Amino acid sequence: MNTRQIHIWISSALLAALTYIGTIVVQIPSPMNGFVNLGDIVVLLCAYLLGPWHGAVAGGVGSLLADALTGYLLYAPGTLIIKSLMVILSGLLYRAMGKRPMGMVLSAIAAEIWMVLGYFLYAAILLGNGLAAASSIPGNLMQAAFAVVGGPALALALRAQSRIRARFPAL
Repeated sequence: MNTRQIHIWISSALLAALTYIGTIVVQIPSPMNGFVNLGDIVVLLCAYLLGPWHGAVAGGVGSLLADALTGYLLYAPGTLIIKSLMVILSGLLYRAMGKRPMGMVLSAIAAEIWMVLGYFLYAAILLGNGLAAASSIPGNLMQAAFAVVGGPALALALRAQSRIRARFPAL
């Protein structure tokens, strides 16, 4: 394994840990009967910093751990799939749009739409009732809006730093 591969895997592990921390530590009360957390901001950052594939591992595993270790084990498998696909979708769209700032925003919107839809489908399967699953949509939309603003903003701030840009060519 060369130095570049080691850097990518260490960065993936650190971003997985940061995803976990952002999800469980910082929780902002939402008017939609729940909390908005920083987890999706970091999930999007995984796509921009690591690209779609390594980012999917980091964002998916960090989010899975947050569910598994905070009493939402039933949601952990769905979260792994939903968040990993968010990163893949966002990372591929960001690349396809030439790694431009507007590409970050549009890819974040697409990824967050998938997140809302993915959790609705997962809850509908678990509950066996689409109407009951629909009750999660407003809170997930609030979380999505927070991430669409925060993810690209943080990524652009990091991109302005030449040392970070040199370490993360996917950015």
